[in-house]
Amino acid sequence: MYERHILRILADVGERGISIRLLSKHVYNLSCTLFFQPDLEEIHRFTRHYLMRNSRKPGMIIEHTDRRGCYRLNTRGSLAARQVATEFKEEAKPAAANDDPAPAEVHPDLSLSLFDE
Repeated sequence: MYERHILRILADVGERGISIRLLSKHVYNLSCTLFFQPDLEEIHRFTRHYLMRNSRKPGMIIEHTDRRGCYRLNTRGSLAARQVATEFKEEAKPAAANDDPAPAEVHPDLSLSLFDE
């Protein structure tokens, strides 16, 4: 569950990357519900280990940025990272397309006016 949140956030931040601490906070916020609040330190440990495991070699899905402790998706060296980034972009598009408001001409205003004579 946390892996998907991590990859979604990394896809959203793009080339600039994000620090481990800030990424952990975002994963924590996405994981909190009305009935369940995970441990922030546990999520931070999981996030740190996940990033380290998946950024060891140059062709892996995640890579280090020039800044210390910051990571991003490896879209240049990993086909899987490009697919993940594309997948999250495609998930965001249909939601926006379904919110097509109907034009006013299709649904005329049938409300009564208090000031008509």
